[in-house]
Amino acid sequence: MGENGGMLALVRLRRGVVGESRRVCHLIPVPPAGAVPAQLTALCGEAIFPGEAEVLDGLRGMPCHACLMESAPSGPGLLANAG
Repeated sequence: MGENGGMLALVRLRRGVVGESRRVCHLIPVPPAGAVPAQLTALCGEAIFPGEAEVLDGLRGMPCHACLMESAPSGPGLLANAG
């Protein structure tokens, strides 16, 4: 779940938009129904523009570590053993 309990989409920049090492899977808050924003912003702050990304239908590929950290629940000790 995203901010305010909203849904998150898993997206990856398309081949040719960035180099292969930057084609990580970002978490993006899904905009409200009917809204068509000029850009989407991943939890890590990466701006993604129309036509630049593909929506993934499941978990695959290298995750964006910054998006994962932003989506992790806060609280003492939850990430204490994270490498």
